[in-house]
Amino acid sequence: MKKALIASAALAALCPLAAAAAERRTLTISVYAFAQDDFKALVYDPFEAKCGCKLVVETGNSVERLAKMEANKANPVVDLAAVSMADALAASRAGLIDKIDTAKLADFAKLYDVAKDPNGDGMSVGYTFYATSIAYRSDKMKIDSWADLLKPEYVGHVAFPNVTTNQGPPALYMLGLALGKDTPDLKGPIEALGEKKDEIVTFYEKSSQLVQLMQQEEIWAAPIGRFSWAGFTKLDVPVAWATPKEGQTGGMNVLVLTKGSKNQDLALQFMDFWLSTEIQTKLAEKLVDSPANSEVKLSEAAANNLTYGEETAKSLKLIPSAVALDNRAGWLKTWNEKVGQ
Repeated sequence: MKKALIASAALAALCPLAAAAAERRTLTISVYAFAQDDFKALVYDPFEAKCGCKLVVETGNSVERLAKMEANKANPVVDLAAVSMADALAASRAGLIDKIDTAKLADFAKLYDVAKDPNGDGMSVGYTFYATSIAYRSDKMKIDSWADLLKPEYVGHVAFPNVTTNQGPPALYMLGLALGKDTPDLKGPIEALGEKKDEIVTFYEKSSQLVQLMQQEEIWAAPIGRFSWAGFTKLDVPVAWATPKEGQTGGMNVLVLTKGSKNQDLALQFMDFWLSTEIQTKLAEKLVDSPANSEVKLSEAAANNLTYGEETAKSLKLIPSAVALDNRAGWLKTWNEKVGQ
């Protein structure tokens, strides 16, 4: 009898734990594969510890991840996703995401204005952005304008991003501004590149190849995203970041909530955690992401390798998402006709 009472008491003591385990919620997020070890250490694990929930992380490229969201539209398996501005608008047009109740984000007011509602529809919040400009050999050339890339004395030492890359359209947009050919179809700058295509060293698809090309003096200049800049600073040749008179362009990544998700309250908690000054600072100091939170204060070393500060945030000339979505096919068609593969 005594043993039975002891066993019964032990079972009763375990019941709350069993119930708590059964009630442990799961939040599923869809993100880029980039820097996942750092995200796990700085964002995912601390959030799990804070919320007492389980975080499931799915990674992949944008096309694959958006296709999965579309395929599961009737019964969503992802609660929150990190995507580009343009992909967020595509998801919104497809009815895949919900409006964000920013009143539930304690850190929303701290964001730079450009990150608060990137597409102007209330469906996304920016968590990081980056500048795109020109990395160049300061001992070989001087860059005052994006059009300088096509100067006869420089063009034979230039690498330019392929139109299919993230850096391609923004760089073409700025080149078009410099050439006085600012139209959404990017026809002017693409045609200008086509005329010089045999002189340009390469139309690159991966920025990782550029550092070696510059070290070997095969190239002197290339438009790049700021997130690629750190590799150039380690070269034993003088490399500078251009501030052309037309300005800098760039891109922004945003967070969205899946329509029909049963965990939107938890997803909003996670979103707020990611946008917090503490987490944004840690990610920035690790050179993972440039901060969208205006309260982040960085060391000089980190600031020099990221897109940082209010002035920079205000100055970025981003391609509107609607322009990107509505013209992508046309950009590729013109590129293939004038520049080729």
